[in-house]
Amino acid sequence: MNISIAAAKKRIDSIDQLRGIIMIIMALDHVRDFFHNDAMLHDPTDPATTTPILFFTRFITHFCAPIFVLLAGTSAFLAGTKKTKKELSLFLLKRGIWLVLLELIVFNFIFSFDPYYRILAVQVIWVTGISMILLAALIYLPMPVLFALGLLLVAGHNLLDRFNSGPPNGQPSVWWALLHQQSFLPMGQNRAFLVFYPLIPWPGIMLLGYCLGSLYVKGYDAAKRRRILVTVGLSALAVFFIVRSINVYGDLVVWKEQRNTTATIISFFNVTKYPPSLLYCCITIGPGLLMLAWLEKIKAGWTNIVVIYGRVPMFYYLIHFFTIHALCVIAFFAAGYTIKDSTGTMMAFRPNDFGYSLGVVYLIWIGLVAALYPLCKKYSIYKANHNYWWLSYL
Repeated sequence: MNISIAAAKKRIDSIDQLRGIIMIIMALDHVRDFFHNDAMLHDPTDPATTTPILFFTRFITHFCAPIFVLLAGTSAFLAGTKKTKKELSLFLLKRGIWLVLLELIVFNFIFSFDPYYRILAVQVIWVTGISMILLAALIYLPMPVLFALGLLLVAGHNLLDRFNSGPPNGQPSVWWALLHQQSFLPMGQNRAFLVFYPLIPWPGIMLLGYCLGSLYVKGYDAAKRRRILVTVGLSALAVFFIVRSINVYGDLVVWKEQRNTTATIISFFNVTKYPPSLLYCCITIGPGLLMLAWLEKIKAGWTNIVVIYGRVPMFYYLIHFFTIHALCVIAFFAAGYTIKDSTGTMMAFRPNDFGYSLGVVYLIWIGLVAALYPLCKKYSIYKANHNYWWLSYL
């Protein structure tokens, strides 16, 4: 390996390991979407219809998006240690624009396999991109201001829930949908715009991640960093349990007593992801920070595996989703369906009555992640040994 390139690309293993873990878990949710026989029929988080294992399968994937965006902010800060503010701002601006275009053009096709883009959706890649564009302008502010702004967006945005209404048909404006209300917006005959991920408070999560990066500057005391991570992580969990118990703020939906204790517990932990509520952020980012502290002290064979996925997150994200969808199309035709059975919706080759048991879903997930490992490893080695400009975008 070229020593100068290796030095320039020196990475922090605990960050890549955590990112790798959530990328692996993320694939489980996407496999469930395409292959579980109940995925199109019932909400896996609905206490009235779900089961403990199905709720757990969905709940653990809640950790992925907020930690991904948080660590994107951390990586932005670390990239800035090798750049001037102007250079970092320009890099974040270009990368943010690239991510938005990637979402609109590439990922929408991978999701639907529809060359006509009849349903256009914005998801986690677009909020990451817009957050980077905003961060490009905000990095000139003092770090305490950035932290306060990030905390305000995460902790205060649920005050906007009261405005999540619309005209009599229940549809908000496009702008409000983009900002704070998940919506399906018809855009003419056979076309629609789907806001899976409203923007607020994702820029706040990235800002907090950017501030987190200051704990990883060269020479920072590792023991002190772990103490801070543990303290903040436990504090976030304490906020979750206290505020959720009070049950008047912090989430779009309050929890309610259900038909039995198990269903009531599910209701308690069933927090809102779209957009991510304060309590959703606390119950996901809190454990994520604890995991970061723990991973610093762990040296094991499995960490050498998960770190590979964390070093090539965008590459893995694109190929894993394409592979899942391609496998679904194969299974669709293998099950005896024909092109006439395609739904004409965003998941065209995924009829409501299609799919397998949750156990089979887990087997597909494990096989998929294992099959992609060699490819991710080769690309990781390639990135480490080359310094082409485009590598920072994939």
